[in-house]
Amino acid sequence: MVCRPWYGRSRSERVSNRYRALRQVAAVTSISLVAGCGVLGSGSADDEGPIVVGTTSAPSTLDPAASWDGSWELFRNIYQTLLSYPSGAAAPEPDAAESCGFTNSSNLAYRCVLRTGMKFSDGDTLDARAVKYSIDRIRRIDLSGGPAGLLGSLDRISTRGDREIVFHLNKPDATFPFVLATPAMSIVDPDDYPARSLRKDGKVFGSGPYSLRSYEDGKQAELVKNDHYKGFAERKNDAVTIRYFQNSAAMVKALRDKKIDATYRGLAASDIVSLQSKQSEEDLQLVEGAGTEISYLVFNPKDPWAGKAAVRKAVAQIVDRAAIAHKVYKDTVDPLYSMVPKGLTGHTTGFFDDFGEPSSSKARKILLEAGISQRVPLTLWYTTDRYGSETAPEFEELKSQLNDSGLFSVKIEGRPWKTFEAGYRKGEYPAFGRGWFPDFPDAENFIAPFVGEQNALGTPYPTREITGVLLPQSRRQSDRGAVVKEFEQAQQILVDDARLLPLWQGKQFVAASEDISGGERALDPSTIMMMWELYRKTSW
Repeated sequence: MVCRPWYGRSRSERVSNRYRALRQVAAVTSISLVAGCGVLGSGSADDEGPIVVGTTSAPSTLDPAASWDGSWELFRNIYQTLLSYPSGAAAPEPDAAESCGFTNSSNLAYRCVLRTGMKFSDGDTLDARAVKYSIDRIRRIDLSGGPAGLLGSLDRISTRGDREIVFHLNKPDATFPFVLATPAMSIVDPDDYPARSLRKDGKVFGSGPYSLRSYEDGKQAELVKNDHYKGFAERKNDAVTIRYFQNSAAMVKALRDKKIDATYRGLAASDIVSLQSKQSEEDLQLVEGAGTEISYLVFNPKDPWAGKAAVRKAVAQIVDRAAIAHKVYKDTVDPLYSMVPKGLTGHTTGFFDDFGEPSSSKARKILLEAGISQRVPLTLWYTTDRYGSETAPEFEELKSQLNDSGLFSVKIEGRPWKTFEAGYRKGEYPAFGRGWFPDFPDAENFIAPFVGEQNALGTPYPTREITGVLLPQSRRQSDRGAVVKEFEQAQQILVDDARLLPLWQGKQFVAASEDISGGERALDPSTIMMMWELYRKTSW
């Protein structure tokens, strides 16, 4: 039996009026099970051992202070944040906190009160001091490209007693609750995490639904029930093992061989197409959801060639996104013409509006007007083990498109994620590919992380109009529909600079054995899997 879910929006009664408008923005990512598609019995925690989930997205670190990347998928399940997303919610709700809210209409102070009796997985007390320590620690360490970039509106933190925390902001920021809900703001034990350096012993003491029993870097993470957990998650299993794969083919083979129970993140287009056509005969299910994952190119402004606006604009004029989506991804992704994806308030098609259809002749004119008449040498870098098996073919296609124009002499190079990431943070690459899974479902989160002196790319991008005017204006408004103009202006600046070149927007797929349920509810608005929603079916 195959359930085809529809994708709607839960409107939780617990969300305050402050978030109602923001809830509408996030409608693209919440998924729910179709009524009549089968009501399944609750899973038994003792059924056949841990649920095994495969992914191609291995963590780059186990320390929240170092991560602004896919490591959050693990963090969501083993650490805890003050706010998070219950299944079906589009706006953050209290998790480690009992309650949270702005103290007045100016949106300059945000207050949270912790649940009573909070503890870390090792039994240590989780109190207001630990919360303050965890977030202050991120700013003290201030890792290049790390999550400190999310805290630009935070001035200071104060505590009152053991349970009350107040975040004092330096400017109005209606998105601050969303920042607190990101796994970057995971609460850590002050006794176990150095105040000014990263933890390096490979251990984790969090307060999330699971404890990390064991971890093999790049291979496997074993999660077991955290008996000290207090939060909204209703665990439908007692243990999950996450296996990390180098490619989709090996991951899907493991699913078909029943060595894993479900897969998420990194399914190749060819495997998705195969699963779609064979799922019923193979006793497998494929859950498809709207997604806000994007893929884009980053140009290094300090490179002799990529630093030239004409070179970047010539690339933008040549790249055929539709060909990439069809030839490489089998139409499992959509062409993207703005850094803000479709489905979010404020999305535009700026690159198509300005550049139109791919054209080598127009690109040649751009280069000639800048005095560039020779083939432009350019090396495009990508990660070999982060975004799925199509990354290498995608870059081969980009290379072919650019070289076939007669205007470029392009080479491509790939590295595993950890060395790839270290390389772009050092400014080693003229141009490189990145993917982005949103911190929270708002247009701001597809603009703010990539601009400013400190950003998620480790590549400074000073743009005073965006960081000093447009984003501050947008943050004063809880009604995100009221700031479309600001987001449109910001996106046009990005188009004019062409330092970031959007390529495609992805969809979300969860493949699982027929006896696994919960995949329809397991993705939060940032498309991170909440492992506690998965369980084995006990009845039909």
